Amino acid sequence: MKNITILGATGSIGGSTLDVISRYPDRFRVFALTAHRQIQCLEELCRQWQPRYAVVSNEEDAIQLRQNLSDIPTEILSGKDALCDVASDAEVDMVMAAIVGAAGLLPTLSAAKSGKTILLANKETLVMAGTPFMKTVRENGACVLPVDSEHNAIFQSLPETVRQVMAKGDFYDSGSLKYGIQSLILTASGGPFLNTPLETFPQITPQMAIKHPNWQMGRKISVDSATMMNKGLEVIEACHLFNVDANMIEVIIHPQSVIHSMVRYADGSVLAQLGTPDMRTPIAFCLGVPERLNSGVTPLDFFSLNHLSFVQPDLKRFPCLQLAFDAIQMGGNATCVLNAANEIAVAAFLENHIRFDQIAQVVSETLSKNSSQADSDTIESLIDVDQTSRQYAQRLIKSFQAA
Repeated sequence: MKNITILGATGSIGGSTLDVISRYPDRFRVFALTAHRQIQCLEELCRQWQPRYAVVSNEEDAIQLRQNLSDIPTEILSGKDALCDVASDAEVDMVMAAIVGAAGLLPTLSAAKSGKTILLANKETLVMAGTPFMKTVRENGACVLPVDSEHNAIFQSLPETVRQVMAKGDFYDSGSLKYGIQSLILTASGGPFLNTPLETFPQITPQMAIKHPNWQMGRKISVDSATMMNKGLEVIEACHLFNVDANMIEVIIHPQSVIHSMVRYADGSVLAQLGTPDMRTPIAFCLGVPERLNSGVTPLDFFSLNHLSFVQPDLKRFPCLQLAFDAIQMGGNATCVLNAANEIAVAAFLENHIRFDQIAQVVSETLSKNSSQADSDTIESLIDVDQTSRQYAQRLIKSFQAA
């Protein structure tokens, strides 16, 4: 029996995780569930799963939950420290890190310091603080298993020996192309606007942007998919997870989302992971590795596929992807700045404060004004960079509105 803490239990990843776990009640026990704003949903989950702890962001919500859940043994906690506590508790074996955005960094880091097996769905942890985070993983014997469908697909397509050392943060020597790995290929759907005329981008609404053609995701990540910033963040994430330079990563648009990513080898082979676009597949893989668990996902029906197509990304259509590569080349704190500016810009777009095409503009200007070549190699310094970048992006958005 493994105890699992689910950070971000009320989101799509949290829900999919609980769905997979429900198929194995003799193997997994829910130790803690956390939520930010969806308090009613968390209350329902607590009644169903009766975890040891439930954590919410503020004490007011915690007080209400304690009253509503007084008839079950779940202890209700609140605040950032509580998130870190349930991620690092001695009884916890696995942590599903599924909090969206920078808010997931500290509890995920806490899990790493405690040597936990981390099912990493929070890509911002690596985008903001990839170097110090992976150093923490290595130093504390933690294990990182990638939940993002693309990184999970690459992980599955790597040699077994690489998977074993990678999960512990001990990487292969990419410079010598050990194991014959030539490049990692990240596939992207292209989102809902792959063929939308560029001149209509200023008229794109939040409702249009969150309608992903293949995946059921949260609002923020859906917008990131529409701008392809999500793929840019995944490139940064892959650099840290697999210890490769950005020039070893290819990005290919694959609108059908059947091939989730691939690994190109020196002998000409390309190994790919295919499947129905459903996050329960990579979640089940991480929960069961090396065993394959039943995820509940509908099997891929090859005979229903008309064709599989591949397109080179148009960086004029998707400038956010180019900005991510630029940030990698800049080094220093640039990827942290990129992530902070993007979170602020996407939130402003979802609130109808800026246009869809202004997201990239906010990120670009914030990146150019706040990035430093100096290494920010501590979590504390990167959190300061994150906050400064957010403030700059917010001021920039206000200037757009005033214009």
